[in-house]
Amino acid sequence: MTTEPPRVIKARVRPGDRVFSSATIIAGSLILAILAAVAIFLVVQSIPALVAPKGALPDSAPNFWVYVGPLVFGTVWAAAIALIIATPLAIGIALFISHYAPRRIASALGYIVDLLAAVPSVVFGLWGVTVLAPAVQPFYAWLNTNLGWIPIFGGTVSGTGRTILTVAIVLAVMILPIMTAVNREIFLQTPRLHEEAALALGATRWEMIRTAVLPFARPGIVSSAMLGLGRALGETLAVAIVLSPALVVNFFLLTSQNPNTIAANIANQFAEAAGLGVNALIASGLILFVITFAVNAIARFVVSRRKAFSGAN
Repeated sequence: MTTEPPRVIKARVRPGDRVFSSATIIAGSLILAILAAVAIFLVVQSIPALVAPKGALPDSAPNFWVYVGPLVFGTVWAAAIALIIATPLAIGIALFISHYAPRRIASALGYIVDLLAAVPSVVFGLWGVTVLAPAVQPFYAWLNTNLGWIPIFGGTVSGTGRTILTVAIVLAVMILPIMTAVNREIFLQTPRLHEEAALALGATRWEMIRTAVLPFARPGIVSSAMLGLGRALGETLAVAIVLSPALVVNFFLLTSQNPNTIAANIANQFAEAAGLGVNALIASGLILFVITFAVNAIARFVVSRRKAFSGAN
């Protein structure tokens, strides 16, 4: 006696499911198409600047790399200083919200920190040039007088306070919300068993954080730093408003002669640029695109590694 194979029952595909599936595929493909279109546009428009003859580029630069080199330095230098300032602050605020503050205070503080992300960058720029720069100028003079033997604090101190360090402080405030939010969520995901085990063994709250929370959250801290760095690299208006830039490469933090950033240079020069000058600005935008894409790719890689952690580890 032969038995019939069991019949496979297939669920009826509803029109709504089909529409939703198609919409998601189109949306995902559209993102890739836009990214590819932007990359192709930047590459095509950058070619004239990359092969331009000597002296044809803005500022009579002998070639494109000489022209863009100081801008790349200023972009990375300002973003790196901002990251150095913001990282410990973000970790400290996130730890206070997640492990120290009472629930009511933690909720209010978390809301205030998140609210900083909604402030437009132009407002941060105006605050930096009208409030922060005059306020920190006496401190810059003190640093120059007492710590001028350190190279980064040397040189002739700016009389206005509009320096690369002021820009870095403004950028640090701007990237603080996203870094704090990521760190806070990572700290709250620490397995409760790890924290209770550390406390049961006699650890203080700080020792519990140092031995259980921070090791678990290390990949998240790195990814938050990379995300903050990605935003600092591409910031435009705040830098353009605060900084009085020049095409120079120096590590002085307190002088009036400061390196410019790629984004701020494009914002300042694009309206008056023509011909090969436009291609040079677009080519510098391509360099910024590559730098930012690389930083965000590294952050995404670190975040993906975070999946290896669980409460059982």
